[in-house]
Amino acid sequence: MPKYIIERELPGAGRLSRDELRAMSQKSVGILQDMGPRIQWVQSYVTDDKIYCVYIAPSVELIKEHARCGGFPANRISQVRALTDPTTAEA
Repeated sequence: MPKYIIERELPGAGRLSRDELRAMSQKSVGILQDMGPRIQWVQSYVTDDKIYCVYIAPSVELIKEHARCGGFPANRISQVRALTDPTTAEA
């Protein structure tokens, strides 16, 4: 199933408290449970003004639906085409 990176513009994201991040996560997980197993949240990276989320889903439309239901921004959704890391450099 395709993997996606979702860029969520959220000014001040890096200043969100642990409780605020927990509340956002709980909301997201609740929506995902209602949507069924076809869409999965893998993890997210919080930066100063954005949150980058990794999802597995059959389509961009399903990710957009999750964002709409949760009131989360989904400013850019990009499908992952390949993975690379330091082991890629090995012969």
